[in-house]
Parts: sequence; C-alpha cells; structure tokens
Amino acid sequence: MKPLRLLLLSSLLALAPTLATAADKVTTTPVHFVKGASSATLRGTLSGYDTVQYTVAARAGQTMTVTLGGSANANFNVFAPGVVPGEGEALGSNDGKRRWSGTLPASGTYVVQVYQMRAQARRGEKAPHTLTVAIR
Repeated sequence: MKPLRLLLLSSLLALAPTLATAADKVTTTPVHFVKGASSATLRGTLSGYDTVQYTVAARAGQTMTVTLGGSANANFNVFAPGVVPGEGEALGSNDGKRRWSGTLPASGTYVVQVYQMRAQARRGEKAPHTLTVAIR
C-alpha cells in the first residue's frame, strides 16, 4: 500500500508546477505613439501569474524611459530585441521609484514585461497599472 501512495504522491507533485502555470496568461500589447509624440501611456490590469508584454520599436542609440504607476504589486523588466522574457537577461528593471531609463543598444522591438512578484501572484491579487514609455 505504501509504494502505491508514494507513487501517486510523486506523480501529483511532478504535475504541480504544470498545473500552476497552465492558466498563466501572457498578453502582448503594442505601444503606439501618436503622430509627433515621443511617449505613450497605457493602462492595464493583470492578476496572479499573468503578465503583459508591451512591445515598442526603437533604434540603437535612442534613450528609452519607462515609468510604472498604479498598484505597488506591479513590476517591470525591459528586454532588448531578440531576448525572450524568462529565457534571457533583462536590459533593465524598475528601481525604487518604479522607473528605468537607458540608452538602447540595438534597433528592433523591445519588450517591457509587467508582472507581479511571486507572493502577490500566488494569492491571485490584481495589479492595475499605468505604463508610460518614452523614446528620445
């Protein structure tokens, strides 16, 4: 009886990470600037382990500034063109003032990933946020 219970428990534990991430939603939202503008502000809400990936085209040498407002649960990372969130290193992330600014190393599509830290995500909390992206 014990080996069967151990096998069943091991199987359930092996599936647990898969079950926890099966409902995670990744939403991709392009950032568009109004003609003549150098910044755009977008609003959104995420909950649990869901993430929003805001994409913005920019050229090497430009300066990108990202500011995040709204829920203190929301955080962000910035990824250079070709770098996949969760697989590669972020170019930058929010500081204590929920802001990041840097000179862009390459031309292409950058990803600003907005997410919640694990403790809030695990509790299924919601994170309404306002993201401002400026390119100069």
